[in-house]
Amino acid sequence: MDTAALKHTWSLAESLGDEVPLFFYSHLFYTHPELRAMFPVAMATQRDRLVGALGRIVSNVDQLDEVTAFIGQLGRDHRRFEVIAEHYDAVGLSLLTTLQHFLGDLWTPELAEDWAGAYGVIATAMVQAAEESELSSPASWAGHVTAVERRSMDVAIVHVRPEPDLPFEPGQSFAVETPYAPRLWRYFSAANAPRQDGTIEFHVQLVPGGQVSGAVVRRLKAGDVVRMGSAVGQELTLSDADRGRDLVMVAGGTGLAPLRAHLERIDLQWQATGDAPRVHLFHGARVPWNLYENRLMQSLTGRPWFSYTPVVSDDPSYPGRKGFVSDAVVEADVSPGALAMVCGSPSMVRHTASRLRELGVPSPDIRFELFATLDEDGLRDPQPSPLVEEPMGSAR
Repeated sequence: MDTAALKHTWSLAESLGDEVPLFFYSHLFYTHPELRAMFPVAMATQRDRLVGALGRIVSNVDQLDEVTAFIGQLGRDHRRFEVIAEHYDAVGLSLLTTLQHFLGDLWTPELAEDWAGAYGVIATAMVQAAEESELSSPASWAGHVTAVERRSMDVAIVHVRPEPDLPFEPGQSFAVETPYAPRLWRYFSAANAPRQDGTIEFHVQLVPGGQVSGAVVRRLKAGDVVRMGSAVGQELTLSDADRGRDLVMVAGGTGLAPLRAHLERIDLQWQATGDAPRVHLFHGARVPWNLYENRLMQSLTGRPWFSYTPVVSDDPSYPGRKGFVSDAVVEADVSPGALAMVCGSPSMVRHTASRLRELGVPSPDIRFELFATLDEDGLRDPQPSPLVEEPMGSAR
């Protein structure tokens, strides 16, 4: 399989802009109209997501070993759409037809065979994972909203009790659909460690024009029921080997959520054993009132293992650290051997990861969410899941 040819031809297709996804969806819905109901009524924000993520995943099939676990998680997660093997066939055929249409004479029999083979590898891994999960878990969970707290003008804290219990690890996310925005799914990270009562806490920030974040922050209330997919993501989880290492946590906005989940677990560990790794959290926000967990974080500074630096970028009157959160991390320096965990907007993640590497932090020690793609520099960057999916949501 010529993976260089896959990458090159996909870069050519991406350069054509909106024409590629428009052709893809036209072909998919014309040949398989029954799939239209799986997608949002308004396709403006969805249109380039499926094709873009799918093309990047398939064209990077040579790096499948790095993302095997995540591809399996995606397959299990997509059971919530009642996706079956035939649907993967439909998507794959439309992808190949789209590439053939736009690549013209470059679409040789050899290239067609390579694209078909690569897509088959990815789709098979997802289907097998979905089939295995059918034996032990539901396709989706009913999340009963127990409380919604408006923490600031544009941040809400949502408490949900899934039925049945929904297993997860700190650092993982769930696809969520609200009754006020049907068929619009967004990923939200759990902001707590697993609890005995099974409840999960989400931090949601209002995004201008965001249909889902607007529905959650402005309309969601106790008593509502949301739908939830299985837990996904592994880059912000900690293995047993990681848990003894010192941590540098860097959050932008509600990117604090998965890091807060780790803090909750670490604090419980410290209370039970008296032992915990050293943790320095940097939380950046545009305005001081969006440091929405500032009171809790300040109280945690009484723990011997925890340090906290809030950073505000857009308020010159703020009495604390001002500027970009990534610059605050660089100025504070990073302890040798510490593990860095970064969560926020894609641009914030890129900038922070770049500054950390300039400090000499090895790339494997810089962790941030992998949503199944690699950019041109090999930097893992949060992206939507590849099949029948909406972009990552306002939890970031």
